[in-house]
Amino acid sequence: MLLVYTHKITPRLTYTFKHICKRILGLDVKFTSKVEDFIAHDSLKMSYTKQPLSNEVFVRSNELLFEQGLSDLDINVQDWDNTKGFFAAGERSHLPFDIFAASFYLLSRYEEYMPHVKDEYGRFIAKESLAYKNRFLNQPVVDIWAYKLREALQKKFPNFVFNSRSYTIKPVIDVPMAYYFRKKGLLRTIGGTLNDIGRFKLRQLYQRYLVLMGFKRDPYDTFKWIITKQKQCQDKFMVLFLIGDYSTYDKNINTNKKEFVSLIKSVADYCDVGIKASYFSLDDIKILKKEKQKMESIINTDLKAVRHSFSKLNLPLSYRNLIELEIHQDFTMGYIDKLGFRAGTCTPFQFYDLDYEVQTPLKINPYHCLDFALLKYQSELDKTEHLQKLIDEVKAVNGTFIPVFHNYTFSDSSRWVGYRSLFNTILDSAE
Repeated sequence: MLLVYTHKITPRLTYTFKHICKRILGLDVKFTSKVEDFIAHDSLKMSYTKQPLSNEVFVRSNELLFEQGLSDLDINVQDWDNTKGFFAAGERSHLPFDIFAASFYLLSRYEEYMPHVKDEYGRFIAKESLAYKNRFLNQPVVDIWAYKLREALQKKFPNFVFNSRSYTIKPVIDVPMAYYFRKKGLLRTIGGTLNDIGRFKLRQLYQRYLVLMGFKRDPYDTFKWIITKQKQCQDKFMVLFLIGDYSTYDKNINTNKKEFVSLIKSVADYCDVGIKASYFSLDDIKILKKEKQKMESIINTDLKAVRHSFSKLNLPLSYRNLIELEIHQDFTMGYIDKLGFRAGTCTPFQFYDLDYEVQTPLKINPYHCLDFALLKYQSELDKTEHLQKLIDEVKAVNGTFIPVFHNYTFSDSSRWVGYRSLFNTILDSAE
């Protein structure tokens, strides 16, 4: 067990230390403000304050973990070996940067509460982030810093045996529309047909009626392939179905269609199943509650997880709504157009509510790769290379790699050529 001496034990401090020490390093951690208890402790110990006490690992503390509310922080990011660091700690500190304050800044998404430019959907974009501006978005810096702390502790306490964790994957399959042609109802089918004719999409028109007459499988119906892959993989997939009402943003299949319900049930036999929350449920807890209840009635169990449409988050409201509805896992934390680590970590973590200054029960599963973000790389070789770099970063710290693919990503569409192979690369990385 690691004993940490600090002059003031705060919710921010306990939250950050538990993520770094317990979740990443597998270390139990306790805190004390009593010097005599700290000196009497004969095992792993460190001080997190302004001055070292005795023969322990000392990290000079920044004020961030002892403050409340938000303030305009002056952050100077500097090189640190093969990574970056900020909140410089001075010469006497065993680590040159206060990794705990820096980790809290990234994990709490502090910067997303501050004034920033949003995109057309109201999303926080990668280019606004500290990580993108300072070129460390492609590294799980919180995990890297945790291992630097471990090195410092190991040096000071060479007889202590640390636990080790292993690299894992948690593939996410996002299903905004289970079928492209089928089960759309008469009006949508007629509308689609007229659209094909009006835009001279004769090949698509031909394909549409081959599917509707049962001669060909629907291009979005890749679920047999997904289930086959799940059977070959020890790590459970998380499949998230959109079941909200039809709207401008959400054009899913109606849950009154028995075949759609049967599909969800059959996928739930093999994979974890959650919901892709509809666009309008983001700001309306009543709509979200309705969608949660609908899914629970289909799978006959409590809802495990949610991912919001368009990867949109309104902090802290989006997460507070999930907590109020007792939904315990979220898969929305990531960027749609950039590969990398939005929260600076590849270890799932608890949501910290900055307004209430409290750690919540909601587990955030940050994703590091969305299939759309790979489209900007022209060749399959480039896609594979960038994906592999990301996997290697996560493997280096024995983290959890979370990719988000869509059911249609595995179709025969020319846009998604090679994506089955990319998904296989991810599955093979866990072996």
